Amino acid sequence: MKIKWMFILVLGIMSQACAQKPKLALDLEYKDRIVNSLNNAIEHTSKTMLDQKGMAKGNYQMITGVWKEYEPAWHTGQAIYGLLEAYGVTGNKKSLNTAVRAGDWWVGLQFPKGHKLEGYLNAKHGHKLGDLINTTTITDGTPGLFNLSDVTGNDTYADVATSAGAWILDSLYIPEERLSYNIVNGDTGEIWKDRSPHSQHQGLPFTIKHVARPNAEGYLWKDMYVHTGEKRFKKAFLEICDKLVEDQSENGWWMDYEPNNPTTGKVHGRFNTWNAEALIEAYTLTKEQKYLDTVVKTAKALAKVQDKTGVIWYSSYLDGNHDKRSPCGSATSFAGILWLQLYELGITDFEDNIRIALDFTLKNQFSINHKDPNLAGAYYEIRQRSKKDGTFELYYRDIATSFGMRFLSDVYQNAFQ
Repeated sequence: MKIKWMFILVLGIMSQACAQKPKLALDLEYKDRIVNSLNNAIEHTSKTMLDQKGMAKGNYQMITGVWKEYEPAWHTGQAIYGLLEAYGVTGNKKSLNTAVRAGDWWVGLQFPKGHKLEGYLNAKHGHKLGDLINTTTITDGTPGLFNLSDVTGNDTYADVATSAGAWILDSLYIPEERLSYNIVNGDTGEIWKDRSPHSQHQGLPFTIKHVARPNAEGYLWKDMYVHTGEKRFKKAFLEICDKLVEDQSENGWWMDYEPNNPTTGKVHGRFNTWNAEALIEAYTLTKEQKYLDTVVKTAKALAKVQDKTGVIWYSSYLDGNHDKRSPCGSATSFAGILWLQLYELGITDFEDNIRIALDFTLKNQFSINHKDPNLAGAYYEIRQRSKKDGTFELYYRDIATSFGMRFLSDVYQNAFQ
């Protein structure tokens, strides 16, 4: 941890030497609204969204009233991140205590010594992938674990995340491609190198991008470098970031990688923002302009798909259409986080986008007194699906609340601290 704090100290000294970050000019009434909103979201997360073990329950089926498990390690990691950001604003101890409970569950997924996947994380995907482990589930679920070690002084959380990331680098990374294999069978230890479980790849000529991705989401190797000082982690992180710069589509998306779909033109609501967020971290490490320029292209693309109400849909399309059955609070908040990061770097082009995303998030939070206690205090994100048997699914996605807490906390810290 000494190395990490030295790194943070150096960044602090550098930031003091720079000009003051631009601050959003918000009416004071937003100050109390944000704090009250965050406290309601904390209550929802601690009481309803996570179970007693600390695991995220997943998607709430609004018709049947049942929670359905979905990528629990990823959802739990995102909840930890959001809770800690909200704790920094509210000082609400329930937020910190819940984050610790969730972190203890998360680190308990580590494969033990002697196991064929020793050091990796048994982060089973669930849903259509069943017991398969999606590497992205791990990389993208880790930022909150490093933050939790910082806040509590307990290195276990960061150490377990680092162990998993080192296993990925040693076992899944393809240096010549600057990609990592994505699917691992947790029961057999098999790494899927020649086939994909994802429907969009079926029937197409095989390419390495069907089975391997940059997996920059969550900027895991950057956090590992800061935590340990090991330069190989920084090297690998910058390699995949360079790959992102090279592979970005001219329109600002990364169409070659799922869950984007170049065949249908579908653009995923959050995936591209995750890549851009990793590139912000690369820019912070190196101050190389190419990373920032790439982020700005994604920020512009996000601004184009944002509705006038502030919302971004879970699925947008290259032809300008959207799947309006999928208002995506998490995509909206995450875009707001990215736009605000650029704003603080002096790129203020997206101020209006931040503001309407802020208003959308605050306006579209389920009342803390909602008649369905499973929704009370949650931020809004729903999806509708029809099934072959003629029934419909309508469900709230907990990820909206995790990103909503992050976004509102970032806005508060920028405007009022």
